[in-house]
Amino acid sequence: MEEEKINLRLDADAQKLEAGRLRKGKAKAEEDLDSLKTDYKKLRLSMRTVGLGKTSEQWREEIQEEKNKVNRWERRFQEVQKQNEALKRSLLENQKEKASLNRIEEMNERIEELEAAL
Repeated sequence: MEEEKINLRLDADAQKLEAGRLRKGKAKAEEDLDSLKTDYKKLRLSMRTVGLGKTSEQWREEIQEEKNKVNRWERRFQEVQKQNEALKRSLLENQKEKASLNRIEEMNERIEELEAAL
C-alpha cells in the first residue's frame, strides 16, 4: 500500500511537471501566434502601401488607366508635331515671300535708276 502511495505521488508529480511544461509550451505558442499576427498585419499594411495587396481586377484597372494615359499623351504629342510642322511650313513660306518682296524692291530700285538714266 505504501508503495502504491509512492507510485501515485510520483505519477502526480510527473503529471504536474508535464502540465507545467504544457502550460509553458502553450504560453510560448500563444506568444508566437501573437507575434505572427502582428507581423502579418505589418506585412499587409506594407503590401497595401506599395500596392501589392491589390486584386487582379484592381491591377487590370490600373494598367488600363495607364494605357489610356499613354494613348492621350501619344495623341497630344502627334498634335504638337503636326502644329510644329505647320509652323515650319508657314515660316518657310514667309521666308520665301520675304525673299520675293526683297527681289521686287531691288527690281523697283533698278527700274527707278534706269528711268532716271533715260
